[in-house]
Amino acid sequence: MTLLKRTDSYRPSLPSLFDNWFSRDLMDWSNFNFSPTNTTLPAVNIRETKDDFVIEVAAPGLDKKDFKVNLENNQLVISSEHKEEKKSEEDNYTRKEFSYQSFQRSFTVDERQVEGDKINAKYADGILCITLPKREEVKPKPPREIKIS
Repeated sequence: MTLLKRTDSYRPSLPSLFDNWFSRDLMDWSNFNFSPTNTTLPAVNIRETKDDFVIEVAAPGLDKKDFKVNLENNQLVISSEHKEEKKSEEDNYTRKEFSYQSFQRSFTVDERQVEGDKINAKYADGILCITLPKREEVKPKPPREIKIS
């Protein structure tokens, strides 16, 4: 259900029309993947297999040296920092362009389920893949038939 602010007249005033338009969810950028520094956060897939949890971070155009993955106090922190600078000189014109990208994502890791010492990460084809192996005691066990006596 959506609540709308009504004016006394039947025709909305111009400022009211724009206020309603820009206050809709369509224009609410806080619902999307943006960090507090107004930079885009990469999309993340998290999947579970019988042996581990896998976090896939979509980060094309970066290099594995741009990433840091840390586990501290049950927090898995994935961060990246990438700087690029281009300089071109043509005739009397000099142009220098640079870009700076960074992000940080955090995930709570349940130490009762994950073997923290065996977490590994691999970056290939624009995807950072972090594997968190499950502890043996939480892995699904095959069904066991119980004999009736």
